[in-house]
Amino acid sequence: MPGNQSYDAVMETLTISLQALVAASIFFVWVVRYDNAIQEFKQYGLPDWLRDLVGILKLTFALLLLIGIERKPFAIAGGLGIAFLMGCAFIIHLRVKNPWFKMLPSLTLLVLSLIIAVINYRLLNA
Repeated sequence: MPGNQSYDAVMETLTISLQALVAASIFFVWVVRYDNAIQEFKQYGLPDWLRDLVGILKLTFALLLLIGIERKPFAIAGGLGIAFLMGCAFIIHLRVKNPWFKMLPSLTLLVLSLIIAVINYRLLNA
C-alpha cells in the first residue's frame, strides 16, 4: 500500500511516536539513571572507556531520532545505530547469562529501532 496517503499518514504518526519513545528511553537510562549504567558495565567487566563511548553513541543516535522527525535520513541513521548497539547489548546479556527480563529492554529497543529505520526508509522512498 505504499503511496497511499492514509497509509503514509498512519506510518508517519507511528514512527514519530516510536522515535520519541526510543529517544526518551535512551535519555532516561543514560542521563537520569546513569549510575545504573556505571554499575552494569562494572558488573559485566567492561571498561569505563567503552561505557563512555556507548553512552555518547546512544545519546547521539537518540538525538538523530529526534532530528529525524523532520529529516527522515537522520531517523534511519539513528534507528540503525541504536539497533546495532542494542544488538551488542543483547549479546552481552546472553554471554553473562542474565535472566530474560534483563534482556527484554535491549531486545525491545532493538526491534523498535529497526521498525523506525524501515518505516522512515519506506516513507523517504515512497
